[in-house]
Amino acid sequence: MHNLNIITRKADRKPCRIFGKVRYLNKEVDARILDMSVTGMAVEIRAPLHAASGSRVQILTEDVGTLHGIIRWCHNGRLGIQFDPNSNARAQVASYFRFFHKEVRPTLSR
Repeated sequence: MHNLNIITRKADRKPCRIFGKVRYLNKEVDARILDMSVTGMAVEIRAPLHAASGSRVQILTEDVGTLHGIIRWCHNGRLGIQFDPNSNARAQVASYFRFFHKEVRPTLSR
């Protein structure tokens, strides 16, 4: 098995289905947040985004607002993003989970 050197989050993740955009420099791509914790998120992007690990990005959503983060890993159209500790992201995500989040259930059963 391949070691992708992906650093995993220690905080509890919650599955999500939030649509938005990821902005890197002057490029925006459509995205879907797959899961989120108070420290970061996993995002599926719909088009290539030529940003390396360590790049600063913005995640724009109607549900949570604008979040600032740093790409920690990229693999097969997915990004691992750690929230910028200097931003208000932790409070925004905590508020989203407290007031708006609905539990996501799988759409297909096996």
